[in-house]
Amino acid sequence: MSVVKEFDIKPLDESRNVALSDDKLENGSKGELIKLAGQLRDRRNDLNQMASERASRRDELNAKTREKVDEAQEHREQRDELNERVQEHKAKRNELNAKANELFDEVEQMKRDLELDDGKDVEELREEIEKLEFRQQTEVLSPEEERDLIEKIESKRDQLKQKKEKLDDSSELEELIEEAESVRSEASKHHQKVTELADEAQEHHNRMIEAYREADDIRDKADEMHELFVEAQEAADRHHEDFVRVQKRLRELDKKEDQQKEQEREAERERAKEEAEEIYQKFKEGETLDTEDLMKLQKTGLL
Repeated sequence: MSVVKEFDIKPLDESRNVALSDDKLENGSKGELIKLAGQLRDRRNDLNQMASERASRRDELNAKTREKVDEAQEHREQRDELNERVQEHKAKRNELNAKANELFDEVEQMKRDLELDDGKDVEELREEIEKLEFRQQTEVLSPEEERDLIEKIESKRDQLKQKKEKLDDSSELEELIEEAESVRSEASKHHQKVTELADEAQEHHNRMIEAYREADDIRDKADEMHELFVEAQEAADRHHEDFVRVQKRLRELDKKEDQQKEQEREAERERAKEEAEEIYQKFKEGETLDTEDLMKLQKTGLL
């Protein structure tokens, strides 16, 4: 499962949000407002939990993005290091090839100086001499023909002798050829290394590109997750603000109720005081008081 699929999440279900109108806030009963406050609190808590989960997933995605970027950077460093080695081996290869070319040029010049490339080689001369000698031994020739044949054989023998003498003097040439071939071989080894390292560098380059692509995909998903987090958090904040407004309204209603009850208690105290004063007046006038009247006088402090 890809990282992006792993972190798929559904958008916010706004149908579950709790609405608060100004009319309901101002005119709703205390019981209705208490129930509404509970709904707002519960939805706020759910949304905060949702926002927290989305923030956590966003942070995980951002961490994975950083991991992919770090991975890409590692491949970039390895690629660059390999490319540096490629350039080193390429420079060495070119240097050795240039030296080998110089040596082979010297070989050709030495061959020209020794005239080894002129005429026929030793084996060819030997074969021709053998054929001429065989003809001399097996064919019936006229004196003139035999003399020409002998001259040819002697000429070939002279050529063979000169060629062999030149070859005897060519040990330096062989050493030069051996050195040139050795240098060329060493250059080939560096060329092989260039090829191997270049292929390896290309592999790291491809993996770097892939890691950056994955990082971009995950970063896009992290941005989407951040938007979902903001959506849930803003909805939670709205519910919290409405919850606070309802709580404030409930406190106002409680205060109003308390004031109303206090007013009722004060009115009751006034009525009791007036009644007690009437009873006390009767008492002063000599009327007989019953137990209830006496308790009312005691309660108001008139007795």
